[in-house]
Amino acid sequence: MILDRHTAPFAVDVQATVLEALRRISENQARVAFLVDEHGTMRGTLSDGDVRRWLVAQPSPDLGALALDAANTDFVSVAEGTPVAEIAELFGRGIDRIPVVDDRGRLVAVATPGVRTLTIGSRTVGEGSPSLIIGEIGNNHQGDVDLAKRLVDECVSAGVDTVKFQLRDMAALYRSGSSASAGEDLGAQYTMNLLAKYSLSVEDMYRVFDHCAAREVNVICTPWDLPSADALNSYGMPGYKIASADLTHHDLLTRVAGFGAPMIVSTGMSTEQEITGAVDVLRSQGAPFALLQTQSTYPAPYKDVNLRYMDRLAELGDCLVGYSGHERGWHVPVAAVARGASIIEKHVTLDKTLEGNDHKVSLLPEELSAMVRQIREVEEALGSDRPRELSTGELMNRVNLAKSLVATRDLRSGETVTAADVEVKSPGRGLQPHQRDALLGVTLHRDVPSGDFFYAGDLAGRPQARSDYSFPRPWGLPVRFHDFRALLEVSEPDFLEFHQSAKDMELDLGQFFDSGEKLDQFFTVHAPDLYPGDFLIDLASPDEEIWERSIREVQRVVDLTRDLRKHFTCDEDPIVIITMGGFLPDRHLRPEERYPLYERVQQGLERVDEEGVRLTAQTLPPFPWLMGGQQFHNLFVEPEDTVWFCETYDRRLTLDVSHSKLAANFYQRPFSEYLEAMGPHTEHLHIVDSVGVDGEGVQVGEGEVDFKDLAERMDRLAPTAPFIPEIWMGHVNNGEGFFTALDRLREWF
Repeated sequence: MILDRHTAPFAVDVQATVLEALRRISENQARVAFLVDEHGTMRGTLSDGDVRRWLVAQPSPDLGALALDAANTDFVSVAEGTPVAEIAELFGRGIDRIPVVDDRGRLVAVATPGVRTLTIGSRTVGEGSPSLIIGEIGNNHQGDVDLAKRLVDECVSAGVDTVKFQLRDMAALYRSGSSASAGEDLGAQYTMNLLAKYSLSVEDMYRVFDHCAAREVNVICTPWDLPSADALNSYGMPGYKIASADLTHHDLLTRVAGFGAPMIVSTGMSTEQEITGAVDVLRSQGAPFALLQTQSTYPAPYKDVNLRYMDRLAELGDCLVGYSGHERGWHVPVAAVARGASIIEKHVTLDKTLEGNDHKVSLLPEELSAMVRQIREVEEALGSDRPRELSTGELMNRVNLAKSLVATRDLRSGETVTAADVEVKSPGRGLQPHQRDALLGVTLHRDVPSGDFFYAGDLAGRPQARSDYSFPRPWGLPVRFHDFRALLEVSEPDFLEFHQSAKDMELDLGQFFDSGEKLDQFFTVHAPDLYPGDFLIDLASPDEEIWERSIREVQRVVDLTRDLRKHFTCDEDPIVIITMGGFLPDRHLRPEERYPLYERVQQGLERVDEEGVRLTAQTLPPFPWLMGGQQFHNLFVEPEDTVWFCETYDRRLTLDVSHSKLAANFYQRPFSEYLEAMGPHTEHLHIVDSVGVDGEGVQVGEGEVDFKDLAERMDRLAPTAPFIPEIWMGHVNNGEGFFTALDRLREWF
């Protein structure tokens, strides 16, 4: 059990409505909220059971009623200072959160059994949350306030969650009553001399803490003695670290536990009996705590690190566990996270040659940054134990590399499929080979030419119905030269969007269009995404050869579009969609780094003859799938610099809904912000769903896009922009995926 003094997640104003209280209950995931007045005095408790009973008793329930009307005003509470053992006896019978009140009835803490989370400043640590990464500055500031502040700044730049310092009162800490060390053993004498030389005073430490607040980074500190603990409490720390050397200092443990803030306790140079003794002290005080596996040697040999002992610590403490590393390098902390560490502590310095043991096991700022980045990558890689799902990249490679069931001869509608009619061939666009038995004996509802794929729709035994579609804005279909006529036989789109491959760019239009033919549609053209030799259009590239070729390839797409125009009815210039570039293999750029790349893009576009077309830049996802693997996009991803480009250079966008929703997810911003900013600059729409930060091309209604909101905003912001349903593999089985999307979009558009 712990006494959680972070009461805000549980407290609700006594004037709140039932609905507001329910929201708090949902947010804290504790199934209860405590109603307090303007003085913080407890007035009632409201559990989800209380709400259900109140709803049943109301003839016409009104969620706008006062929560106090539904609350339990005869609630269980305990007075501050009640022994933990007595509080623990009150749990059960539906009670798993008990308010702790002071002598005036004010809520001061919440007693909670078996909690495996800690809240330190702005960070919650525990299951479902990223590991807490602590940059341990300790005494590496060499007693210099300015150096301490600089180390804080480096930690912030590296991306740590929390910085940590150490505070000592030398007179209280050492038996000599001062920093005098003449009578001590050589090791202790060396340590005492260093500490006396490089410690910060309480006042100087406060100045450094103030700097941490200004940099908006959480700070914790290790008190090495009781006066230091009291000084830290006077400042108001969000958490405390207990050094391995003080695991048996039960008076210090008790004093710090009484402050009510979370405690992170290192277990180096301690026996298991000493660890369990410290745990007993912490539990008796109701302290929220975590234990760190630590090898207190500087530097620690890898053979002594023993990361597996974290599992044992979790059992002994029934708590979160982590790792405090003193070994060389940073790969061991990364491995610790993979083994379940919720907290990582690692020393940081500006110079490993400075005097003192800690510097030699510390990371330089760039190393600390690498550790943070790799820990976050490993956390992403850990994933979950839910049933396996294919990633977007795997789906793409599956099409390219896997095999399908294909017809060995021309099959007609009404024929029954036999074993002799089916063989296995690449690529993987159709039914997978393991579905052969399900296909045999099926009566076909369509003609299947020799060498063509069988699809899931063939197993259904009936063709997908095609509807006449009508939308307030023009709608079209993504097509290739080889398949557009087949789609025109089963639908009447307002326009066609030709998605070009590099090979398509070499084709003779006379193969697909009769001389003088003029189709009753307009059209758009999407530039190829990939060229032989792994070349990608990148108008932002600093490489002159890549940049020059990118300009040439864009010009070829424009020229093709002008040639196509004679075969279509076009009242307006056709739209050309270009992925402009700005990708990197390994990182995202800071906003200020992007603007020169946009200028480079514009310089390239100024070399393109755009007469007769409307050239648009496609909005892009943070992690595009290029050449079967993940890259990092930087341009046309966030709205501010995208809009800057449009306004500065009078440019227009193709707003890809999936791409921009993925970007909003990645940057943890509302998608509505993207739509409101980029909508007025939108010339064309690719409408498709998405999942997460890289799951693009998802069927409409099967991802995370709010299509009702999207439709309402686009009707206001870009009412005439045409759209296509750009569903991944939507073209297979004669456009089955596209028509499914159009059927669903009619609900909103």
